[in-house]
Amino acid sequence: MTLPRPMSCCAAGEAARSSPGCSARWGQTMREQQLEAIRERLTASAEPVSAARIAEAVRAEGLALGTGTTAQLVKALRDELVGLGPLQQFVDSPGVTDVVLDGQGRIWTDGEHGLTDTGQQIGSEEQARALARRLVSVAGGRLDEGHPCADGRIGNCRIHAVIPPIAVEGTLISVRVARGSTATLEQLARHWTGAQQWLSALRGLVDQRRNCLVSGATGSGKTSLLAAMLSEVPATERMVIVEDTTELAPTHPHVLHLQSRGGNVEGAGRVDMGQLVRETLRMRPDRLIVGECRGAELRDFLTAMNTGHAGAGGTVHANSPQAVPARLVAMGALAGLTPEAVAVQAAAALDAVIHVERRGGRRMPVALSALTYDDARLVMRPVLTTVAERVEKGPAWQELLG
Repeated sequence: MTLPRPMSCCAAGEAARSSPGCSARWGQTMREQQLEAIRERLTASAEPVSAARIAEAVRAEGLALGTGTTAQLVKALRDELVGLGPLQQFVDSPGVTDVVLDGQGRIWTDGEHGLTDTGQQIGSEEQARALARRLVSVAGGRLDEGHPCADGRIGNCRIHAVIPPIAVEGTLISVRVARGSTATLEQLARHWTGAQQWLSALRGLVDQRRNCLVSGATGSGKTSLLAAMLSEVPATERMVIVEDTTELAPTHPHVLHLQSRGGNVEGAGRVDMGQLVRETLRMRPDRLIVGECRGAELRDFLTAMNTGHAGAGGTVHANSPQAVPARLVAMGALAGLTPEAVAVQAAAALDAVIHVERRGGRRMPVALSALTYDDARLVMRPVLTTVAERVEKGPAWQELLG
């Protein structure tokens, strides 16, 4: 019996292309192979991956695409290789402040309309983990079993990722988007209750060079409000901002940013927030800003404000104005300070705390308090408070802003 001769690759391809069903599968396979070749071509060189290089690689692989399709492919490849992959389209959406990936691979956004399920999903846990590792790697960090939690910065985004077994349901990715343009106080106040009273108070704090903290929960608008207040600082003043990850972007002609750095695998090379605050004192700041007080750097921050640096500011996580003293005491404990020492230094260094909340989908200031030292503890005295749909002046108004 004579066996049939095997078809050549070309003949096999021709046969596949002659069948409608096989033709689609053949085309898809060829396309995937070409895309993989493009990826390899782009990553084989240390040269930065740009839109021009991607377009050149697409042409080199002989992909016959229309102008619109080529542009889409270039964008998709760039998002995959140097951007945020499937999260990029949501980061680029106006009004989005956060993009998060949950343990089931679902993509959510937060912003003007609150937390929203996009309906989009990453196919598998392997893909989610690969994306998390790539993002952290691009940001200059490390994410693996030895370091299952990591964060960093890519462009205008702060990236945080956690992988199993720490993340029980699956890989988690959180992206905080820092927009290039900063809203002014006037723009933010469009959504506030008692806008004119709050504008007058906040501008008074800036003009009188009061030392302030902006408190609030995660996503309440602390950074946006502080940036808008800093944009009101006179252009003749020099501002130095210290942050874990750069987020504050006030509209001001003279702003310097210092960003902390984690150590290598051996722990060498670490530059913490406390050290950076000390460095700023040698940089002739008119305004010293600590983007967020989280730990032992509070000691250096309070020390700086107690040595004549008026007009300083920062943010702190707290669920209410009354919770701020306890938060300061807890952070002071990390620096080896007793509760009484924290109370004495904070009362001398800080003039006011502005508390912000999200109410009915709106981010707004709801309480302005003056800090005083009384009976060996920090006391918050009301200056301005939003109650329902009205704003009330408190007993400390005259003392702070009168």
